[in-house]
Parts: sequence; C-alpha cells; structure tokens
Amino acid sequence: MRLKTFYAKTMTEAMQQVRDTLGDEAVIIATRDENGGKSVRVTAAIEQTDSLPDPYPSDYETSRKRPNFEVKSTPASNEKNSWHQYDEEEEFEGQITDQLTDIMLRHVVPNDVMDNLLATAAMTGIPNAEDALAAAIDHLYNFAPLPTSSRKAIMLVGAPGAGKTLMIAKLATQAVMNDINVAVITTDTVRAGGVEQLQAFTKILKIPLQKAKTREELNSLLNQVQGHDLILIDTAGTNPHDPDDMARVARLADAGSIEPVLAMTAGVDAEESGEIARSFALLGVRRMICTRMDIAR
Repeated sequence: MRLKTFYAKTMTEAMQQVRDTLGDEAVIIATRDENGGKSVRVTAAIEQTDSLPDPYPSDYETSRKRPNFEVKSTPASNEKNSWHQYDEEEEFEGQITDQLTDIMLRHVVPNDVMDNLLATAAMTGIPNAEDALAAAIDHLYNFAPLPTSSRKAIMLVGAPGAGKTLMIAKLATQAVMNDINVAVITTDTVRAGGVEQLQAFTKILKIPLQKAKTREELNSLLNQVQGHDLILIDTAGTNPHDPDDMARVARLADAGSIEPVLAMTAGVDAEESGEIARSFALLGVRRMICTRMDIAR
C-alpha cells in the first residue's frame, strides 16, 4: 500500500489532487483541517502493483541508452524494467505505515491522532511496527506517575464505572507502603455503597476516611488536612454529556487547591474516549489515568 498526504485550500481541490496523483482507486484514510480551517489535509492510499507501464514508447530510439537506477538485475537481463527505481528506505517505511494503519483502523483511532502517530513512527526508523508505535506514543505523549507529595490535592474525576474509587484505594495503599502521610476524602456520598467501598480499604490502611457532600464541606476538610504530604479525593461518576453533572464536579474542583485528574477506562471506543476527555478538559483536567489496562487489547 502506498500512502500520500495532500494539502489544499479546499476539500474539492485536495480530492482532485488525490485523483490526479493516485487515480480513482485511491482510498481516503484521513482528513483534517489545517491553519485554523483555512486549508485541509487529506491522506490517501492505493494498493501498489508489481507491474508498472513502460514509460518509453515503442518507437523510442533503441540505440539511445536508457537511465539505469538501483536494480537487482542487470539491464541486459531485464531491460524492460531497468528504469524502475527501487528505494529500499521508502519501501521499508511503507511497510511499517501499512501495519500501523491496519492496527489503528482496527482500534478506530481518531484521524488526527493517527496522522501524528504515523508520521512520528516513520521518522523513528525503527524496523519493528510495535516498537515504532511505542516510540511514537512516547514522543508525542508524556507518561509520568502521579506525585507522591503535592501541594495540590488530587481529585479523580470521570464517567460512572471508570474505576475512580478503586484507583484512590490503590494510590492510598502505595502511599502508606512508602511511609507517605496521606489523607483520603470522598464526595461520593449519594451512590449506594460509595462510601462503604472506599472505607473498607482505608480501614485496612488505618486511614480515616473524610466525607464531604458540598463544596463548602470539601473546602473545610482541605483546610484540616493541609499538613499531609498527599491528599486524595474520590468523586461520584460524572456524565460528561450532562451540563448539570459537569457543573457539580466543577464546583467541587473549585473548593480549594485541587488538581482534577481524569480516570478513563481502557479498551473502549477511541472516538467516544476523545469526546469524554475533551469534556473534562474544560474542567482543567490535564492528566489522565487509564484503568482496567489488564483487560484491554
């Protein structure tokens, strides 16, 4: 498969470039607005064939020497194809791109993300597709553990069932095992079993579980636990498409010096995950924890 990217002022012009260059059999892989919507970028692909037309007409001067490029056979043994130019590096990059495109299309990776990953993976020069993808992801995204001590409280937010409560318990356990003075607060006081689930863990860790129903109560508790190295806050599941629900968690995040961190379930639809992340980004979320990685492909 041969991939090529086209830039134009309008989608119509870009599509015409695709047809002129790759033909009517080309398949559109991705489209994206550029320069604030002033131009477009289209990535298209076409299956490569082994046989290519002879660019020389039948009445071409046979005595005239044709150009010789990098070929495995000699011009004498394969004169008809001696004009072919073999670019091993381009062919190698094309193979990596094909493999990664198949992988990301299977996982329904958003077009803009796929474009960035493909371009970065191609530049790494790594011969293995999985390693090239890992290097591209590592280059484009910052992966770092949450701080073991912070002047800001860590508040986990996310959709219902994202695993926030269990992640709070894991972070608290890690802190206790490393002799870090940690405080745990829950605002998930409405859901049946919300408090009891987290309390079962904090009881084992011998940490008092603080409870806050409102922004004012949360602010008061934050003032009480200021001396702790790490403050963890659990929240109820939030519907990212419900303005009232988002406003509720926004008020809690504004109760003091708090960093909201998104808990996101791995292995779900990529487009939907992107929409959820963009919704929570409006609350000031800049970091994300992936949960249930053990059951994701």
